Amino acid sequence: MEVIYGLLPGMLLLGIVGVGVFFWAVRSGQYDDMDGAANRILMDEEPAVAEPTNDKNDQRD
Repeated sequence: MEVIYGLLPGMLLLGIVGVGVFFWAVRSGQYDDMDGAANRILMDEEPAVAEPTNDKNDQRD
C-alpha cells in the first residue's frame, strides 16, 4: 500500500508531461496534414523518358 504513495505522484507527473507534449505538437502543426502521407505513397512518379541524342560520336558502324 505504501508503494502507491510513491507511484501516484509519478503517474500524475508523467500524465501532465504527456498532455503538455500533445498540446505542443498540436500547436506546432504536427497534425495539420493527416491524409497527405497516406495519399502520397499511393501516387506513382512519372517515369523518366530518355531523350534521343543526335551526337554522331555515339553512332557505331
